[in-house]
Formats: sequence, C-alpha cells, structure tokens
Amino acid sequence: MSVDLLLLEGGNRSVMVGPQKPKPAVTVSALSPASTISPARESALTFGEVYDRYINDPTRGWSTRTRDSYETCRKLATDIIGADLPILDFARTHCRDFIETLRFLPKNASKRFPYLSPRQAAEQAREGKWDNLISSANVNAYLTDLSSFLNWAVQEEYLVRNPARGLRLPDEVARKNKRFPFSTDQLKKIFDAPLYRGCLDGERNYFLPGTERPRNARFWLPVIALHSGMRLGEATALDVTDVRAIDGIQCFVVSEESLVGSTDKKLKTGSSERLIPLHPNLISFGLLQFIDERRRAGETKLFGEIAPGPRGIRAVAFSKWFTQFTRKAGAALDRTCFHSFRHNFRDELRVARIDHDIALAIGGWTTGGSTRNNVSENYGRGHGVKVLHEAIMQLQFADVDLRHLKLAY
Repeated sequence: MSVDLLLLEGGNRSVMVGPQKPKPAVTVSALSPASTISPARESALTFGEVYDRYINDPTRGWSTRTRDSYETCRKLATDIIGADLPILDFARTHCRDFIETLRFLPKNASKRFPYLSPRQAAEQAREGKWDNLISSANVNAYLTDLSSFLNWAVQEEYLVRNPARGLRLPDEVARKNKRFPFSTDQLKKIFDAPLYRGCLDGERNYFLPGTERPRNARFWLPVIALHSGMRLGEATALDVTDVRAIDGIQCFVVSEESLVGSTDKKLKTGSSERLIPLHPNLISFGLLQFIDERRRAGETKLFGEIAPGPRGIRAVAFSKWFTQFTRKAGAALDRTCFHSFRHNFRDELRVARIDHDIALAIGGWTTGGSTRNNVSENYGRGHGVKVLHEAIMQLQFADVDLRHLKLAY
C-alpha cells in the first residue's frame, strides 16, 4: 500500500497521510447571506416584482377589503422604497425610511396632492407646508401589512429574514380611548330627537319637531346598530334577503354572499361573517314590516336610498349625515361616532353576563392573538342559532327608554 509523504511548512516534521479524496470546490455563493435561498430562485427579482407575486398569490384567501388594504400598502411601499430595488438588497434601513416618510404623510395625500409622490408630500409636510397628517395607528397599520408581505417572502425563500420585524410607532392614543360607547345622556338625546319623536319630514327637516314618523335608513340604522352591534358598513350594505328565518328564528345574515346578486357587500375579517338573531325590540318597532315593504317595492337593498360613494360604499355618506345628526341633537362628543353603538352593544353583552365565546360570535370579533394560539377555534360547528337567540333575548338596554318607538309604527 502506497503512502504519500507531506512536508509541512515552518518545520521539519513529516506527516504521513493516506490517499485523500478530492474535496468539492466551495463557491462564493455558498458563503453568502442568501445561502438558504433555493438555487432555483430567481435572484434578480426586484422588490416590486416579488410584491406583485404576493398580491397575486392564488393561495391567499383574502376578503375584498383586506386585498384593497394590502394593495394600498404595496403602492406606498414600492413608491417610497423603490420597485426596482433588488429583493436581496432589501434591509431594515429601508423599513426605517418607510416609517420616517409615513410619519409626515398628509391624510389623503394622493387625492389632495396628486402631482406629488408620497415622499415629496412628506418632505413638504416636514417643512411645515402641510398639516393633518396620518396617525401613528395608520402608520402601524401599513407596517403590519408590509410585515405580512415580508413574512410571506421569507416563507417563499425570497428573503432570509423579515427586516421589519418588531418595528412599530408608539400610539399616542391608548386603545381604550380611541372610541367610547355613547353615554346614557347621549343615547337619550339621540333617540328623543324629532326624527324619533316626530319631525317635519325625514329628509331636510328631520331635526325640526313635527308630526311625521319616517321609517327610512336614518331611522333604522342607529336602532339596528344599538341592538345588533353591526358595523356601519355591514348594516348599510344589507340586502332585503339578509333578514330571514334560520331554524325558525329571524336573523341578520352578515355575509358577502348575496341571494339577489348585489356586489357591494364587503366584510372586515373572516370572523365578521355571522348570524345575529333579531332582538325583540326590533320586531316590535316594525322592522319586519319595513322589510316586507321594501321587497314588495322590488328593492334589492334594504337601504338603497343611501347613495354609494365613489367606491360603492354607502357607509361613507351615512357616516357624514350621522355626524351632523348628533350635533343637531346635542349628542356629539369627542371620541364618539356611529361605531360607538358597537361599543354599547358589547357593554350590554357584558351586563347580561353573556358567555365570552358567544359574545364574540354575535359581534364578529376575533379572539386576538396568533392563529397558532387559536387552533381550537377551527374545531366544532360553532354556536347554534338557538344559543345565539337565547343570548340576544337577555339584552335589556335599560339605559335608554325606547317605548315610544313601539307606538310609532
């Protein structure tokens, strides 16, 4: 057996070693930061190209509203960071620059300053030329959407890590202070207004005392919101077929699906799709008769009188009217708006000591936390309509006297 003799430099020792197998060559790419990226991955892809792949990924089960939100963030991110940036060069400094630009971005900048890029609008705002900037909560919402994209990019092996992880602005408004429920005094002023006691008419003179008792969107939407906790967007988009008997119980069916072919129903989250049994008050106020009248008139939308906005959303126009209504009724206060009815409804569920899971199911609230922590939510069929109905029947709404509405129909 032959043995090779190797003399080591720097000494006179000799070491005998056996025949060696040739070692594979080590390439530079194997030592690069992108070494965990699949060899088949196209390394020349840009930030904009990868973001497009994320938006168009057919495996993402997004609602229309969620997709619109992600698309808005994509446009901002590619404009500020640069669509042509190589994806492998994307770093935390780009995320910091994104935040710093958003901090000074005026609200509705694309509409107010269509001739300016987001960076240009932010630079001018930093110089004091513009005010009314987006809030820290808005900035954090964009960061959340950007981070969702970056997490996907890591999973798809376009990036090794998410550079935006952990980046958030401190929110100057505490979560508990963002919206308040209406106080007892506010509720009294709202439901004792001429619109509910008797007005000149339900259109221009709804705030003047009179003998008319209109039954229209202005009358019904605040009443429905108080007794169901529905979001304004959900309530204004209801079809006439979205109130129907489920297992013999009259319910609001909150869903993007339509039995009459309407296409304007959009939900905030997947958990927003739900059944809400009608509270007895709504039935005694004449809601079912109102719905029958709309059906006989050939209407498909329950509140079709509300003009859709530029994007087909009726909630925008109604929200503006409701703000005027609360001012005329003397019920306007800081941090209260139409959404406050949803807070009132949640408090009413607490007063009635409704089981937490049932309350979440009725209101369409998520449980919070990560999907991993809520795996149990995927098991079982959920709460039956009879269980939900029993919970709704326990709600008393003792803080506001609505008996005059029962006599008005």
